[in-house]
Amino acid sequence: MKSGYNYVKETFEEHEKGYKTPYWNRGIEYRKGKSIQRVEKPTKIHRARTLGYKAKQGYVVVRARIRKGSMHKTRPKRGRKPRAMGVSKYTTGKNLQWIAEERVQRKYPNMEVLNSYKVYSDGGHWYYEVILVDPHHPVIKSDPKINWICTSAHKKRVTRGLTSSGKRARGLHKKGWGSEKTRPSIRANKGRGK
Repeated sequence: MKSGYNYVKETFEEHEKGYKTPYWNRGIEYRKGKSIQRVEKPTKIHRARTLGYKAKQGYVVVRARIRKGSMHKTRPKRGRKPRAMGVSKYTTGKNLQWIAEERVQRKYPNMEVLNSYKVYSDGGHWYYEVILVDPHHPVIKSDPKINWICTSAHKKRVTRGLTSSGKRARGLHKKGWGSEKTRPSIRANKGRGK
């Protein structure tokens, strides 16, 4: 027997992406908004619930916009071999979802990032909804399912790569054979076991 959220997920994922559809209208609304904008409730309620969101005090959802593609450098004015030009295809050590979460954290310094998920993309940008939790709120402190985030070990957790997208960028979603040098971190493992 399926839960109600499963049916919500199926209907949400079946939407048409054509002209004058809800998805199309959502893109227009997102482009008019700010790069970091608080929203009243999650767009994908099924995804937000999976990642720990609850419709109660202490939880906040924020939509973040971030550009697509890799980074670029200024093209050298003097001669270079094409391979030594070093203009495009530069990538960060982080994924864009993690960067979007960090930007939201800087905007809301009193909150902690719980998780995030993608809601929309167009030709130039990704749009993520980031779930924030207030660790000082009495409702959060008294909830045994979420009060782990109130401990000092989870302070500014997103900047230390402790969210799901941060762990993915650090290679921690892989376990077992082939991932021996990713724990506790690639940098910490550098001088070990030569």
